[in-house]
Amino acid sequence: MAQLDKLIEKLQAKQELVLEPGKAPVLKTEAGSSNMLAQQLSLAQIVGLVQEIAPAASKELVAQNIPVKFEYLCGARPVQVVCAADGDQLSAKISLSAPRANGNGAPAPAASAAAAAAAGPEPEINALLRKMFKLGASDLHLTSSHKPLVRVHGDMKELSDEQVVKHDRMTALVGAIMPPHNAAQFAETHDTDFAHEIAGLARFRVNIFMDRFGMGGVFRQIPMEIVTAEKLGLSKEIIDLCFLSKGLVLVTGPTGSGKSTTLCALVDYINRHRKDHIITIEDPIEFVHNRKSCLINQREVHVHTKSFSQALRAALREDPDIVLVGEMRDLETISIAIETAETGHLVFGTLHTTTAASTVDRIIDQFPADRQGQIRTMLSTSLKGVISQTLCKKIGGGRVAAMEALFVNSAVSNLIREGKIYQIPSIMQTGKKQGMTMLNDVLFKLVVDKQVEPEEAYIKSVDKPAFVAMLKTKSIVLNLGEIEE
Repeated sequence: MAQLDKLIEKLQAKQELVLEPGKAPVLKTEAGSSNMLAQQLSLAQIVGLVQEIAPAASKELVAQNIPVKFEYLCGARPVQVVCAADGDQLSAKISLSAPRANGNGAPAPAASAAAAAAAGPEPEINALLRKMFKLGASDLHLTSSHKPLVRVHGDMKELSDEQVVKHDRMTALVGAIMPPHNAAQFAETHDTDFAHEIAGLARFRVNIFMDRFGMGGVFRQIPMEIVTAEKLGLSKEIIDLCFLSKGLVLVTGPTGSGKSTTLCALVDYINRHRKDHIITIEDPIEFVHNRKSCLINQREVHVHTKSFSQALRAALREDPDIVLVGEMRDLETISIAIETAETGHLVFGTLHTTTAASTVDRIIDQFPADRQGQIRTMLSTSLKGVISQTLCKKIGGGRVAAMEALFVNSAVSNLIREGKIYQIPSIMQTGKKQGMTMLNDVLFKLVVDKQVEPEEAYIKSVDKPAFVAMLKTKSIVLNLGEIEE
């Protein structure tokens, strides 16, 4: 009998056994928490206890403090074990597994640890993805005839201990995880997108492409744990957008600026605080949302639907309250999104624009000249907010989001209707009491608070002369070398 079995035997439905370093084992119930033992556990003790019940494939991951999830059969009771890492610490949460139905609708027999271990070897690519995860990297880059590289805190870093990835190995690495549809698409167009998941570790958004070296791929890490709006530090005014009954809310920024994370946090906040129906349309599905207070249907383009526009049009017949459009990439999708927002739905979407004002211009410019007047009128009533963000390298490591926020009031609405978009920044300057923020102001505060180096903020600024003038008011000197002020 494993040492944890005596504690696991006390578990009931909707209860959780929590093991954390420096604390006694805790039983969490709906009524509260209570210690199950008087003894406090060290990290080494937790690792030993969890390894004793882990399948062979997970033992080494537990020893290396790498997050992992597995099932364990305690007698006849199947439980789920979820290990999470926080720096050098490892915690474990153990709960009863939900019974899974077999083809006849009856509960299926629980899988033993041995059966889990015998499920077959992991795809070879997973070893690189686990290494990427352990390094705290956001992306893994694979290029034929090159060593793998990862992006850590915004900088590219070669994995010097890895071999050069030759063309044959690249094909094997990617082919083992590429869905059949994507394989056919890649053969035809030479690029494709899909999602890949390592259970208990993370999901990855994958793009496979061809270049002059051969096949290449980029794996973007999507954490299993959703970062909440509270953890992101979103302002009250941004969070209030979640309580709108209708309208269009846009989260914009360049690739890799954290748009998906911010959108995910907003959807999660709605999921926790409203009782509505949410439909997400993504390519591919990134963050996975479980049902809390809302019903959430997540549809993946090319898997569950043909295109963004088709799924968005169909969503109007699916009784949604909130619709998330992963990417408003064409005229038809943008047009339907605006119409959906006008017909009594709350629509969230993304665009690759750098400022709030340029976002409005980009939308209007997508349409033919003879329709732009009508679109300005529709946008003036349907657009409720624009969050434009960029990620900056933090001093000491990590990254922080700088967010420009526009909330459409009557003044902004009139400017959109009249085509005076260039005046929106002036309204944003005077609308700070309403929660509006300008990118330069946010970057300046990050520099003054010593979170970001002046040079990094300067690079991310859109209006650089104005930003330099702001720095001079605090006698902050830029060291940009060849870049002139």
